[in-house]
Amino acid sequence: MGLFYTGKGDGGQSSVGKIKIDKTCIEIEALGDLDELNSLIGVVKSQSPEHLRGIFNAVQENLFIVQANVANFMFQDDNGKPKYKPKEFKREKITEIEKLIDDMEKIIEPEKGFIIPGTNVISAWVDLLRAVSRRAERSVLRHNKDHELPADVLAYMNRLSSLFFAIARMESKSGGQKEKHPTYK
Repeated sequence: MGLFYTGKGDGGQSSVGKIKIDKTCIEIEALGDLDELNSLIGVVKSQSPEHLRGIFNAVQENLFIVQANVANFMFQDDNGKPKYKPKEFKREKITEIEKLIDDMEKIIEPEKGFIIPGTNVISAWVDLLRAVSRRAERSVLRHNKDHELPADVLAYMNRLSSLFFAIARMESKSGGQKEKHPTYK
């Protein structure tokens, strides 16, 4: 065995520290969806214009704090209380996203209704980010039913899809392409 695999998870459990947890539980699903979102942001960031890279990097950093909050339930003392306090998710992270969205709304009129993704490469990738962020949000919300998360974590996860929607619309506009709505023919 090497460093990249241990074989300990072959029976369907993951080891988190000294704790074994079923790989199909909602907590692991939420952590996996957050990891997938963070990885996909990395793909999009690597192909994006410079003006977007800082935004994507900040979101990636924030997702690690969200993951720490989601994983925190696994580390409890004998009384069932968390052993560790994850880094606080500050409200300012939400207001930063809201400001970005508000600034974009000043430049482009928000679209009403559905948009057919794929106007250009970057807007298509960011639309995929939007969809994956919604799935990650749903997983985090399911986790929250059993293990209460800070309200700001939930609000942040909700804002991400709005941020990605706004960025995709901006990138379509900056590329000079006209977005299309479904015709439902």
